[in-house]
Amino acid sequence: MTSSSETPGTRPQPSGSRSRSRGTARAARPFTPAAGRFAPISLYDPVAALIRERLWRGLLAMHVAPRPAEAIVDVGCGTGSQALLLHRVEPAARVIGIDPDPGVLAVARRKARVAGAAVDWRQGMGDELVDVLGAGSADRAVSSLVLHQCPLPMKRAILASLHTVLRPGGRLVLADYGLQRTRLMRTAFRVVQLADGRVDTQPNADGILPSLITEAGFDQVREVEVVSTVTGSISVYVARRAGG
Repeated sequence: MTSSSETPGTRPQPSGSRSRSRGTARAARPFTPAAGRFAPISLYDPVAALIRERLWRGLLAMHVAPRPAEAIVDVGCGTGSQALLLHRVEPAARVIGIDPDPGVLAVARRKARVAGAAVDWRQGMGDELVDVLGAGSADRAVSSLVLHQCPLPMKRAILASLHTVLRPGGRLVLADYGLQRTRLMRTAFRVVQLADGRVDTQPNADGILPSLITEAGFDQVREVEVVSTVTGSISVYVARRAGG
């Protein structure tokens, strides 16, 4: 799902972009798959169902509050669950799902066909959104369970890319593992660290995301929801690109 510079077992894949499709091929970049370093794609949706996915995805969609004709980009869309939910909430919105992994995008496309949902799926890395979409092209940007898998420089790069791709006044909504406030949640989070690596995930558990979102240029940064799960607590954050 995301770029990773330090975890073994990731599968390098090329990231796509329309602007480069007619040019020379780019070198493959590594990333951590949606289901982690060890699990196959087929396990992603069943595992997600065990971590109260319907609750926190619903809360994320509520805070996105999609409107007709708005462009909403889902970065690290994985198998498409969040993008498809946003489409169901507002079918007249233009929903774009981006992920570097062609395997999960194939699953997302199958799910969309079954649902009859017109979601625009594109292959690309989270720090290349301007190449894939264009600067200032999205009204809303969302991402779920992506940043905890990324090395710290990539966390910053993705957030900077999200800021650039949003129009002034655009809204960012993230759902990810945030500050693990209790001993129980810190213990539960060890499962995630086993799957995705301690170096990349520990900053999330220490509560770094709000400061990183602010550093990327967003204002009105808030943690609006905290959902306890069997793998640690998942927080929902909202922020705004200034202007508009």
